[in-house]
Amino acid sequence: MATTDRHATTLALAHALSAAERGLAVIPLSRTKLPALRSPHRAEPHPSTPCHGECGRPGHGVYDATTDPARIRELFAAAPWATGYGIACGLPPHHLIGIDLDDKPGPDGPDCSATLRELALRHLFTIPDTVVVLTPSGGRHLWLSGPPDVVVPNSASRLAPGIDVRGAGGYLVGPGSRTEHGVYATAPGTAHLAPAPCPRSLLRLLTPPPRPRTRSASASATGGPAGAAQGEGLIQFVLGARTGQRNTRLFWAACRAYESGIGETLAPRLTTAATQTGLTPHEARATIASAARVVGGRG
Repeated sequence: MATTDRHATTLALAHALSAAERGLAVIPLSRTKLPALRSPHRAEPHPSTPCHGECGRPGHGVYDATTDPARIRELFAAAPWATGYGIACGLPPHHLIGIDLDDKPGPDGPDCSATLRELALRHLFTIPDTVVVLTPSGGRHLWLSGPPDVVVPNSASRLAPGIDVRGAGGYLVGPGSRTEHGVYATAPGTAHLAPAPCPRSLLRLLTPPPRPRTRSASASATGGPAGAAQGEGLIQFVLGARTGQRNTRLFWAACRAYESGIGETLAPRLTTAATQTGLTPHEARATIASAARVVGGRG
């Protein structure tokens, strides 16, 4: 590895550890802004149930995200070519939401900042002072904090042309990351800020109404081999949690269980699995109850 690459990796690790101290779960990224570690299942036949880290090996993208310093060092050690880091969105304590304004320099580029101002005027909200990350292409990432009982999905240009949203299951390139096109940097005067709460009017725009579930889909999810296999996969996903991932994995698994109609049935086993990873029964039950409220709130 070239000296400059080693230096970029060292800096990326330092920035990632600093972000983790603020409660932001991170993963190493390559110069292409993609997760630096490839899937350990890339040569395997397509499984019926995708692995989200239950196997215990790294290489599952945002599902590897953690705030545990030892685990972060392990991930970067496994990816010495990493020159950046990604910050997982939607996870506690910040429940981060990223608003990606893809402004392009020049007269023909979209003015996403103006578009966002128009949305704010139309829907009566104001973007608060918050962390702003400048991208090498001339765009900006606005960091906002969402409430724990609302799941914001990822979207591309759904809010408005040129404005992407990073929510649950997505990630933002962290400031200090070096990519093929340059370095991501925190905008002056915003590095000391915490992600500001997302305005309620904007939050409503970011959470589209749920699609109606068909009766057949609901039935297949609640019983039979498919439901049993999914439940077992979720249990193994929780059991595979490392330090810094336990509550996050439990919350994610519980959300998937309630979405599939097996939440009430699986909740006791999820609680048991979570306590085996180190959570107390009270913590586990509270997290599962939170997931039930989140899914129930979406319809």
